[in-house]
Amino acid sequence: MTPRQWAVTALVVLLAALAAFAAARVPWHRAPAPRADQIDALGRLDAGAVARAREFHAELRPGRYLAMFLGLAAALVLGLTPLGARLVELTGDHWLVRAVLGGLLVVVVTELLTLPIAIWRHTVVVRYGISTQSWGGWAGDMLKSYAVGAVLGGVVLAGFFTVTHFAPRWWWAFGAAGVAGLVVLLSFVLPVLVEPIFNKFTPMPAGPLRTELLELAERDGVPVRDVLVADASRRTRAVNAYVSGLGPTRRIVVYDTMLTEATPDEVVSVAAHELGHAKDNDVLTGTIMGALGAAAAVIALYLVGSWGGLLRLAGVDSIGDPRAIGLLLALSTVAGLIAGPAQAFVSRRVEARADAHAMDLTGDPETFEAMQRRLGTVNLADPDPPHWEHAMFASHPSTVQRMAAARAYARAVR
Repeated sequence: MTPRQWAVTALVVLLAALAAFAAARVPWHRAPAPRADQIDALGRLDAGAVARAREFHAELRPGRYLAMFLGLAAALVLGLTPLGARLVELTGDHWLVRAVLGGLLVVVVTELLTLPIAIWRHTVVVRYGISTQSWGGWAGDMLKSYAVGAVLGGVVLAGFFTVTHFAPRWWWAFGAAGVAGLVVLLSFVLPVLVEPIFNKFTPMPAGPLRTELLELAERDGVPVRDVLVADASRRTRAVNAYVSGLGPTRRIVVYDTMLTEATPDEVVSVAAHELGHAKDNDVLTGTIMGALGAAAAVIALYLVGSWGGLLRLAGVDSIGDPRAIGLLLALSTVAGLIAGPAQAFVSRRVEARADAHAMDLTGDPETFEAMQRRLGTVNLADPDPPHWEHAMFASHPSTVQRMAAARAYARAVR
């Protein structure tokens, strides 16, 4: 068979493996959250807090969609015209320099287009009291984010175009294997290497709460390395907790804001939810699905990128040419927009299962409901957002859906 035929075969196998794995690991059926309970829960929330949350999201919404539009428009212009290739040519003649510096230049151009929206968004979240960051702190975090992205992006670009340069007929196979391995590697190292760049983590002081969290993890059969407190208050008033890492790097992380805003029982309830992700190996499941999806994306890129019409629009001869970075950006941006709603749907199902796990583990749906009410109020979440918007973008069930699920659970166990 030709390399293209092998690529088609590999893509079919990968997609079948991804579908089979998702069917086996994703909780497609969720616990009931009756709409009547959602409406009742909404009516019991503080009306002023609900109005303020909706005003907050109404202010953010235009900027969010404008940023999406500008990002897509920039990617299409850079990828479907020779402009992207000309930008890459500005960085020199050597293929590796073009791959790294040219790629970063293309990304910088798109980031600069949406930077004013990011600045405007910061003014909104500060005005509503969610962000506690000064402009200096915000700019510092932005620069850190750009630096991390530049390092990771540079490694990916160098690896990708090295493979296309030395294996022009079979780069899709090496690239698919490489990107799958990178996804797995990053799942282990990002919590350890990247999270400390943005937050300072300190062990939770010895006391009843720390003891209860460690005992909760032990009772759940989820070994954790430590319980840490993140200094989230230096940038936000939002409350949260999570379980980070895999295997020996796993730890429970609690925002310091959570310790001041929530009751100890509510902290335990949040931690029980996060332990649910660890118990069901959700991070590992997401990593495997991400690795399979990334490998399939590389092969699809090879197949779609060989279409002569696209190459002519971009002004390049091959998708493996560093001058085609703009075209790569355009294809990946469109693919991301298409895949986004499906990823959000899967995430909501996984989060709903973790909610049920939290109630099973604590046996306390009333505290779980109270915790969801507090999370939604403090974080200014829209408790019952527009259905279409929730379906397209939400990674978690809405506040009233989670409160309704807690009420249904309480009735079921009585």
